[in-house]
Amino acid sequence: MNQNPDPDEGRITTEDRGRILLMGIDRPAKLNGFTPEMSRQLAVAYTRLDEDDDLWCGVLFAHGDHFTAGLDLPMWTERMKSGDRRRGPDLVDPTALGRRCRKPVVSAVKGYTYTLGIEMMLAGDIVVAAADCRFRQHEPLRGIHAAGGATIRFVQRGGWGNAMYHLLTSDEFDATEAHRIGLVQEVVPTGSELDRALELAEVICQGAPLAVRATKASSLRYVQEGEEAAIAALGPVQSELAVTEDAAEGVAAFRGRRDPVFGGR
Repeated sequence: MNQNPDPDEGRITTEDRGRILLMGIDRPAKLNGFTPEMSRQLAVAYTRLDEDDDLWCGVLFAHGDHFTAGLDLPMWTERMKSGDRRRGPDLVDPTALGRRCRKPVVSAVKGYTYTLGIEMMLAGDIVVAAADCRFRQHEPLRGIHAAGGATIRFVQRGGWGNAMYHLLTSDEFDATEAHRIGLVQEVVPTGSELDRALELAEVICQGAPLAVRATKASSLRYVQEGEEAAIAALGPVQSELAVTEDAAEGVAAFRGRRDPVFGGR
């Protein structure tokens, strides 16, 4: 864990939980409003998750009662005017608009999950929402538009009509609606969202990490490049996986009727 945060700057806490990296948004006195420093720290945490072979899955969560009320706008005004979205040299972008994390990320959201909060959870892979979640993309009411991926991934996950309904009206909607349109995968009692996200991360970590990464990459290839490209890559990628030690372990475990023990090789 990191040292106590400066309430003006906030922080991102990190904790290794076996093969899982927990990444915690920590500025509860300001509703976890994001500062540039918090954005930088989160990018560093995502980069470590992506590059550390001992880490197989990430869980993004928040300290306090809310996931995040979004950007602390006064601290971002000049950067917005410049159009600068850089996270730093070679860092993973938690909104996945630049360098993308190759490993799965499960998000545990609660309370206010506004603007950037929606964009970060949709940039990940699986979302567990507390029953008290309140979602909102209210950028048009601030004279700007969502620039962290909401205009893209809201359409991908929720469909055009649902995306336009919530993006253009800037309304606040609840976890039931978010689940209905596909933005979140599970709604759980408030207070249990992190435990459930960790359970899902543990299940993901039972799979061979190279195969898990390849699975995510295949689905992403379909979204970004289309069906033909995704199909064309299936055979070559499978042939690479088939000669790994983990593939041999998978076959041995199947024959021995036991759980496999994967090493990521």
